[in-house]
Amino acid sequence: MLSFKTFNDKTLAGEKLTTVTCYDFWTAKLMKDLPIDMVLVGDSVAMVMHGFDSTIHATVEMIETHVAAVARGLDGKIWLIADMPFGSFRSGKTAALEAAMKFLRAGAHSVKLEGIRGHEDVVEHLVQSGVPVMGHLGLTPQSHLTLGGHKVQGKAKDQAEMILEDALHLEKLGCFSIVLECIPAKLASKIASELKIPVIGIGAGVEVDGQILVLQDLLGSNPDFKPKFLRPYAKISSVIREALSSYQKDVSAKTFPNAEESYL
Repeated sequence: MLSFKTFNDKTLAGEKLTTVTCYDFWTAKLMKDLPIDMVLVGDSVAMVMHGFDSTIHATVEMIETHVAAVARGLDGKIWLIADMPFGSFRSGKTAALEAAMKFLRAGAHSVKLEGIRGHEDVVEHLVQSGVPVMGHLGLTPQSHLTLGGHKVQGKAKDQAEMILEDALHLEKLGCFSIVLECIPAKLASKIASELKIPVIGIGAGVEVDGQILVLQDLLGSNPDFKPKFLRPYAKISSVIREALSSYQKDVSAKTFPNAEESYL
């Protein structure tokens, strides 16, 4: 049976944790037998799969649908995290727990929520209700409008101290892990060294306990998206375009389907 406690064991042994987003059944099925530690159905699904311009368009229903699809693909072999979308955990403890219950019943093993200030009671309530919670600090995309856009957080001393304080608070409230997004590497390293729970980074340097990337980003689906922290591991946009172009040419040339591909 999967347990988040194995992540602590791995980090104590000096092993790094690998996390990636996933939003659908067929890609989840491809990764289910790989040594990936965690899969996140992120609220980035609103942008990547639905074409919105920010994550605030993700809804509980949207996340729930994608969680169910990914859970079927993973077949219980990888720890699955569901993002709590914008507003879902700021409407009170009851609303937050109801949303979390939908995600767990759809197949998630835990939830992730952004920030802490103003909803400390929600984090505590979820944990005490038996819901494993992952925190998220630094650049929190749901709050990008109040953060001045998508930019590095924690450069100023007071802001760095606040992020460290919030991380320690999330650990105290019972979070099993924390994501740090787009913060200076030295700050991320300090936070990881002071916390006992795993710290997962995205744009937070290498001295954390693991990394997370959006699947489509690491596959190179959008060659125009080039943030500093991203390393594309494939050029899937070129592969897909070439395949579709070859298909169109074969159809036009009447070479597809051939005799072997036709029923007699």
